[in-house]
Amino acid sequence: MLSVKSVVNSSAGFRFKPIVIVGGGLSGLTLGIALRNRGVPVKIFEAGRYPRHRVCGEFICGRGQETLRRIGLPLMENGAREACSAAVFAEGMPVVGMKIKTPALCISRFVLDDLLAREFLRLGGELHEQNRFQDDAGGAEGIVHASGRRLHPVVQGWRWVGLKVHARGVEMRADLEVHVTSAGYIGLCRLGNEVNICGLFRSETTLPGLAHRWKEMLGGDPGSTLEKSLASAEFDDDSFCSVAGLSVGPSRIKRGGRCELGDALTMIPPVTGNGMSMAFESAELAALPVFLYSRGDMAWNAAVERVAADCERRFRTRLMCAGLLHKMMFNSRWAASLRWMLPRFPGLPELLFRWTR
Repeated sequence: MLSVKSVVNSSAGFRFKPIVIVGGGLSGLTLGIALRNRGVPVKIFEAGRYPRHRVCGEFICGRGQETLRRIGLPLMENGAREACSAAVFAEGMPVVGMKIKTPALCISRFVLDDLLAREFLRLGGELHEQNRFQDDAGGAEGIVHASGRRLHPVVQGWRWVGLKVHARGVEMRADLEVHVTSAGYIGLCRLGNEVNICGLFRSETTLPGLAHRWKEMLGGDPGSTLEKSLASAEFDDDSFCSVAGLSVGPSRIKRGGRCELGDALTMIPPVTGNGMSMAFESAELAALPVFLYSRGDMAWNAAVERVAADCERRFRTRLMCAGLLHKMMFNSRWAASLRWMLPRFPGLPELLFRWTR
């Protein structure tokens, strides 16, 4: 089997074809860093700017942590902290807690995206902030699409909205918490002196006035554990952000056509907390095929096919399990069964956690 190290070591003197990455999020920047480490000229076009807040659970749990270790990003030195415990809270159900065998890494996207962007620039990459890529010709050679999720305003009659804010003074029983509410679920994640509060909500109609209602929506149902946990919270209003048009069910990984990564490739239901990991993993899976194309050793359509095939093999089982878990949470009969099972079968939370990794 051809190793990345042997390929890179035999590349001296090659004239690489340039690579364009559309989207400077987690997967785009990670791929850019991996390619720059191998001498490939890379341009990244990012519609936003750094640093920025993003709607995100802000913890990395799964194989993506190995990817970050391999590229040598100093997360712990920049405020990341480990999460070793998780808990689920839902009305009418005892608290379900579990230990995380391999601790998750919690870090703000405000910090993480900026770290990745600066590392890419340090390695000689070309980063175009606040610049949308214009020459988008579908499956054009040398263009990798990492520009984020596909818009779905309505999915099976529901509109899905994500909200996120940081706060201080939040009481937590575990490092990671999921609070099931009447309209969706809200995740809490410790970030040093702050807590990331990120919620996913569904509605049959549009949700006007989010700029004024977000504290109410992220505050949990009246009388809930979450409402009590946030009673003395001090919200960082500048960290608030929202996103709409979400498709929360896993989409099939397409074969052929464009080279896609991260949420552009597929989106795992957010309740799993595996989206950040999948972004890093997909970037690492793409690095060698794209590198071989750049060096002239692989045709572009073959590289695109290999990226899609490798991602499909890596993610197929977790996407299927995550989709089933999401459906169970939002189908009233299945949700009742899930709430009955979780406290009675102590190994079930850990099993579900492992299946979605």
